[in-house]
Amino acid sequence: MDLLLSLFIGLVTALIGSIAGLGGGVILVPSLLFLGEIMPSFDWVTPQKIVGISLVVMIFTGLSSTITYIRHKRVDIRVGLLMLIGSIPGGIIGSYINQYFKSDAFSLFFGIVMILVSLMFFIRKKDKSAVFKTGENRSMDINGQEYAYSFPIAMGIVLAFAVGILSGLLGIGGGSLIVPAMILLLGFPPHIATATSMFMIFFASVSSSATHIVLGHVDWNYALVFIPGAYVGGMLGARLNRKLKSQSVEWFLRVLLILIGIRLVWQGLG
Repeated sequence: MDLLLSLFIGLVTALIGSIAGLGGGVILVPSLLFLGEIMPSFDWVTPQKIVGISLVVMIFTGLSSTITYIRHKRVDIRVGLLMLIGSIPGGIIGSYINQYFKSDAFSLFFGIVMILVSLMFFIRKKDKSAVFKTGENRSMDINGQEYAYSFPIAMGIVLAFAVGILSGLLGIGGGSLIVPAMILLLGFPPHIATATSMFMIFFASVSSSATHIVLGHVDWNYALVFIPGAYVGGMLGARLNRKLKSQSVEWFLRVLLILIGIRLVWQGLG
């Protein structure tokens, strides 16, 4: 039963995470925290083990999603590589800080971050231009439609560094933070932001999970159970992303992240 449940959680979290470029950790981490409260067989759950497992699983979610997105030419590889300059060291630092968190404080902090992220999706600028309008001009062709946007390199790297710290700390891959930032602050088209985020998540998760492995936070008996579902879910999510409207994905995320955030804050204060 626990095996099937873990496979299912891995599949669903990766599916949802890949559709929206979140990586899946934003669903996997709260799910395991909840199961640790209600099921004796999940009494092994600690913030350190959850984050370690989440980041290892996201390597495979990111890999399968990235392969699909690159195949359909939706990843801005140059932007992704530049932002990795910030997100990789940030992820290593965040992974190291994680070892000092206790369960209640972890849940409370995670919940607050999720609520703040969900509120970012309600921000609507008066026009579609980015907050940071200067930078390297970029353009991509998706299904015959040309998308033009700019990328402020220094700001992007600093932003990725901050997101990397939170990613390594919370085990959420950074997508739930970087996707809203790329869309709302940098003016990226949603589908390009989502695909590029998954590209970054793959590489950033490798470095962050390596830190958790060195610190002894990864329980391989459980991590290996989540990986098959995560790989399949990541691939399916990337395919579904091509068929869904951006607004539908955003509204789903708003509601989901708020509910998760409230549940975690309640757990942290309880």
